[in-house]
Amino acid sequence: MSHVVSSPPPPFRVAGGALEVHAVPAATDNLVWLLRCTATGEVAVVDGPDAQAAQAWCEAHGARLSAIWNTHTHPDHIGINRALQEQGALPPAVVGPRAVAGDIPGLTRGVGEGDEVRLGAVTARVWETPGHIRGHVSYVVDGAVFCGDTMFAGGCGRIFDGTPEQLFTSLRRLAELPPDTLVCCAHEYTQDNLRFAWSVEPDNAELAERIRRVWAVRADGRSAVPSTIATERATNPFLRPGSPAVAAAVGGGDAQAVFTALRKRKDEGAYRDAGDAGLPPAAP
Repeated sequence: MSHVVSSPPPPFRVAGGALEVHAVPAATDNLVWLLRCTATGEVAVVDGPDAQAAQAWCEAHGARLSAIWNTHTHPDHIGINRALQEQGALPPAVVGPRAVAGDIPGLTRGVGEGDEVRLGAVTARVWETPGHIRGHVSYVVDGAVFCGDTMFAGGCGRIFDGTPEQLFTSLRRLAELPPDTLVCCAHEYTQDNLRFAWSVEPDNAELAERIRRVWAVRADGRSAVPSTIATERATNPFLRPGSPAVAAAVGGGDAQAVFTALRKRKDEGAYRDAGDAGLPPAAP
């Protein structure tokens, strides 16, 4: 099966220009993030279902991997570790959540809340963001967050061995990042997430405009990732339990109860029955 993205987003720079970021499609909907320090040329990869995407990128750019930064231990995120380990080609630094260190192939350093990781001249902060799965971490630099499967464009990760309370807390914390922070999540799930968002908040004008914009982008095979924290605050229902429409859609309650009900409703998937019927029409 071909990847859902045929035209990856262009590279961009964050951390005051010190970090160049490339999104590389892998498997069918994963986005692998290749990070290059512009001062030293050192390269890190954030997660990956296999090694092929990262190795092809490095070959094309005349680069070698200096590090893997793992966010969590699902197979489509540590597959790159296993593949490189089998090849005897793991980079010198393999960083991942300390809480599940035994489940990360090739780990050289376990990290947790408040730790920092370096790539050349760039420093990233480690935030613990559990809920989707225990031990999940995110890597934060000025201007971007590499959040794995905690927050998606328009949605959030399904809950496996975490709890709704953990995931809600993690999302609220990520939502407090500066509004222009780029949300570098690990999958292109945006259209499905926005269909669900529209099913619970159809009076949200900003959501309507986002749907029009995303559908145009995806029709061309481009990716709607990364988004921004500002966009997520305005249109992602999992960050909007205080919206009267969102709360009413799941029967009300406090913010935690609304979030928990939203996650359950999305898991049930009934919104998919409508397809794109009822979505905002494309702009003329």
